[in-house]
Amino acid sequence: MKKIILIQIIVLSTIITSAQDTTVVEGPWKSNGMVSLNLSQISLINWAQGGESSYAVNALSAFNINYLQDNTSWDNSLDFGYGIQKIGEKDPGKTDDHLALMSKYGHKTSNDWYISGLLNFKTQFTKGYKVAEGDDILISDFLSPGSILLAIGMEYKPDDSFYINIAPLSGKITMVLNDSLSSAGSFGVEAGKNVRSEFGGSVIIGINKEIMKNVTLSSTLDFFSNYIENPQNIDISWRVLVNMKVNEFLSANISTHLLYDDDTAYIDDDGTPRGPKVQFKEILGVGLSYKF
Repeated sequence: MKKIILIQIIVLSTIITSAQDTTVVEGPWKSNGMVSLNLSQISLINWAQGGESSYAVNALSAFNINYLQDNTSWDNSLDFGYGIQKIGEKDPGKTDDHLALMSKYGHKTSNDWYISGLLNFKTQFTKGYKVAEGDDILISDFLSPGSILLAIGMEYKPDDSFYINIAPLSGKITMVLNDSLSSAGSFGVEAGKNVRSEFGGSVIIGINKEIMKNVTLSSTLDFFSNYIENPQNIDISWRVLVNMKVNEFLSANISTHLLYDDDTAYIDDDGTPRGPKVQFKEILGVGLSYKF
């Protein structure tokens, strides 16, 4: 497997990336976004040094639409990605699959402080499997899990590029609509049920700015504590996206996601659920770009 990965890195070809930079609009509305499509393909025929033919496709997008006028603030962000990879005769497998939508409304009370209401929705598009002892075990699906966070609190927002949302009143709903996953009690939902409700507090820290010329950083760090059950076990989700515009035709982007959910069990290689573990994902794309 290490040899195959090394060959993929060295022989990586055909990567196409399209990026949309900040769009400045007169008035209270501002928007920015990034879209990338990364492709790689390897073909080996009678290759004496070994290896397997493969291909990989990964799409990644992030958009922000914000409103700010007088004492009213309304920020909206959409982040989604999907990727697949096929090696040799194996079935294609997912390398990325996420969909996240956040909407925040605020009313300014003093310098840089707002009374805030927040909606945060997260899920994935398709089924996910864990390969264990030759069998594909279903471990996730669309809205399995899906989560909705509703929060009321205060937000510190000195400018359009940075905020800290502190919400001592937060409700979190976790959905598992796939029947097989629901019957197994996945993602902390009671076996046989489709929804779990939690009441607690949340903190969200966000940044979206050009940190140097042609380099844009977007990051969202989420914390949630359940007041009623194990409040010391804090759920953490940290997404980072760096988009680098090398020149008019070349760009690169790197995204990472660190995740810890106290209600999500790790599935071992033999298919046995274990306790929660820190999860990490990293995706790198480099290639041609088109500005529009």
